[in-house]
Amino acid sequence: MPLIALTGGIASGKSTIARRLAEHGAVVVDADQIVRDVQQPGTPVLATLADAFGSDVIAADGSLDRPALGARVFGDPEAVSRLNAIVHPAVRDESARRFSEAFAADTDAVVVYDVPLLVEARASDPWQLIVVAHAPADVRTRRMVDLRGMTEQDAAARLASQVSDEVRLAIADVVIDTSGTIQHTLDQSDELWETLDDRVAERAAR
Repeated sequence: MPLIALTGGIASGKSTIARRLAEHGAVVVDADQIVRDVQQPGTPVLATLADAFGSDVIAADGSLDRPALGARVFGDPEAVSRLNAIVHPAVRDESARRFSEAFAADTDAVVVYDVPLLVEARASDPWQLIVVAHAPADVRTRRMVDLRGMTEQDAAARLASQVSDEVRLAIADVVIDTSGTIQHTLDQSDELWETLDDRVAERAAR
C-alpha cells in the first residue's frame, strides 16, 4: 500500500504521468481538485478567504473568484503566506481522508498524490516515494506559450513564482524526464510502475 507523492513545476508534464499511473491501476488523489473542493460555497475556507482578502474575491454566484484572489496575492509574499495558512491545513486534512478511504477500499492500493506544492507544503510527510516530473525552464515556457496561450512575460512570471528546479529535484527519489515526446514520458511512467516495489524498498532501506 505505497503512498507516492508526484510533483513538478507548471507545465512539467506531471498530469500526463498521473493519468498513466491511473491507467495502470493507481488511485490518483489530485491536490488541485481538493483545493477547489475545500473552497466551495458554504465552506469555512471560503468564508475565511473573504474575511482575509475582501468580499470582492467572491463572485456573484457565491463561488471563489480565482482570478481576483490571484491578482490580490500574486507577487506579495505576505499575502501568499496568509493564503497558504488558510488553505493548506484544509487540504492536508481532506487529502489524508482520501488516502485513508482509498486504502480502506483496497489495502493493496497504490495511492499517488498529484501535488504541485510538495516542496512548499508537504515535503516532510511520510511518503514512500517522491516522483518529480522535470523539464527545463525553456521547454516549460514554450508549452505555456504554445499550449496555454500565455505571453512570454506571464510564463516567466509563473516560473519565477515557484521553487527552483534544483530545490524540487533535491527531494526526488525518481525523476521522470518530460522534456521529450509524450511517448517518452509514458515509457518512463510505465517503467516506474513496473519497478515500483523495488524503488519503494530501496528508499525504505536508505
